[in-house]
Amino acid sequence: MTNATLYSTGLDQCQANFTALSPLSFLARAAHVYPERTAVIYGAIEHSWASTYARCRRLASALAQHGVQRGDTVAVLLPNVPAMYEAHFGVPMAGAVLNTLNTRLDAEAIAFMLQHGEAKVLLTDREFAPLVEQALNMLSGARPLVVDVDDPSYCGGKLLGEIEYEAFLAGGDPHFAWQLPADEWDAISLNYTSGTTGNPKGVVYHHRGAYLNATSNILSWNMPAHATYLWTLPMFHCNGWCFPWTLAANAGTNICLRRVDAAAVFELIRVHKVSHYCGAPIVHNLLINAPEALRAGITHPVHCLIAGAAPPAAVIEGMERIGFNLTHVYGLTETYGPASVCAKHDAWQQLSIGERAERNGRQGVAYHLQEAITVLDPQTLQPVPWDGETMGEVMFRGNIVMKGYLKNPTATQEAFSGGWFRTGDLAVMQPDGYVKIKDRSKDVIISGGENISSLEVEEALYRHPAVLLAAVVALPDATWGEVPCAFVELKDGAAVSEQALIEHCRMLLARFKVPKRVVFGELPKTSTGKIQKFALRAQLHSAQAIG
Repeated sequence: MTNATLYSTGLDQCQANFTALSPLSFLARAAHVYPERTAVIYGAIEHSWASTYARCRRLASALAQHGVQRGDTVAVLLPNVPAMYEAHFGVPMAGAVLNTLNTRLDAEAIAFMLQHGEAKVLLTDREFAPLVEQALNMLSGARPLVVDVDDPSYCGGKLLGEIEYEAFLAGGDPHFAWQLPADEWDAISLNYTSGTTGNPKGVVYHHRGAYLNATSNILSWNMPAHATYLWTLPMFHCNGWCFPWTLAANAGTNICLRRVDAAAVFELIRVHKVSHYCGAPIVHNLLINAPEALRAGITHPVHCLIAGAAPPAAVIEGMERIGFNLTHVYGLTETYGPASVCAKHDAWQQLSIGERAERNGRQGVAYHLQEAITVLDPQTLQPVPWDGETMGEVMFRGNIVMKGYLKNPTATQEAFSGGWFRTGDLAVMQPDGYVKIKDRSKDVIISGGENISSLEVEEALYRHPAVLLAAVVALPDATWGEVPCAFVELKDGAAVSEQALIEHCRMLLARFKVPKRVVFGELPKTSTGKIQKFALRAQLHSAQAIG
């Protein structure tokens, strides 16, 4: 008798012992167990978990009444308002796929996504009326049903749709009999990458991955029950790193914020005793450099997640100085947002603040429910030595990796070749098994045959007290092939010369890594605060062409 026969129960997988994993179950549980707890706060608007559940069921019902079926796409172009949160449940409750659109894209990109994703319905805010109107006019074929979310706190814009959101919900059934997906591999959402060349790729998430990453957020961040979470991170970005679903699992409270502003952030933290929030380095930088008076009265612990290829050590140190507990996570759109965490050790508390910042600035180890993150040679797929020196490509494997790219099998196969998801980020494996990113493969500067990490040069620039933001790209050079060129945005009221910054870097870097040129001015950024290096490269090439 084989072991397989020995452990056969004579019963196949059935309803009694298997349920498809879906984050929709988190909302049903929160409404059942904690119906009166506050789920969503937005200004004077407040919804309990019971009312949030009913509103999401109304949305699902209304979508179904308007012909939305399993596998159809429902797009949303919204800020962090209650309707955006409700869409994360109501849309998949109807069996549809949620496509959250980046509010800072141009009309051409929005039109491409609506067309490529075949959106049947579009929920939009009056603030984006000019953008939406232009995008809709670019569409060929059938246009989506447009539903206006009329936020009373916003003055301006106009209503474009056939019906307003609250009226749309009023026509829905609060007891709508939604069902879990028949297959947990079914798509739950569609997120487009912010491609720098060509059309963006549509990243498809499934119910299983969304469920697991929402849970991993709680485990890997040690979130206590009923956290109060402030929406500084756009929900359109990787579905808010899966935190809309996390907060339902946690039965916490969502504090919605239409627009990030330092004064508003500190006020909401103070008034609502916000315990958790997420953001890109630029958001944390904003808070660090805000007037100290804005933080007055905040005496409770505040936990924050920061994500990015490598947040500057100066940001990590700055957050510690203002008393916020910062945890570094890492991931991509293709990994549902964060899929690794720089798990902290008690012993690090004995280190200096600079040493702690260095430890906490790493990309770390796999999220609890992600199988693996590693650094491999991209050609041989062999692990690099754990020496902190040998570079390879960061790769992920596990349930918290996308289903694939929509209508793009070639790109999907390339991303998954060798049985790993290839990130394009270059990193080393440190002796303790933590991943440390050195650069994006396209951002490495090769000067005289030597590789220069743009991130290392940026770290040196951030050490100067006048520097708010910094980005380093390759400047073509007749002698060396490429040399580092720094683009710097200064803090308000600060001043420093190009030569002074170069001298500052010389004290911290090998001579060949020091920027040969410094350009001052506001840096181009994505909607999530990432600096657009491709735009800086284009600026350099344009200047050279003119010159």
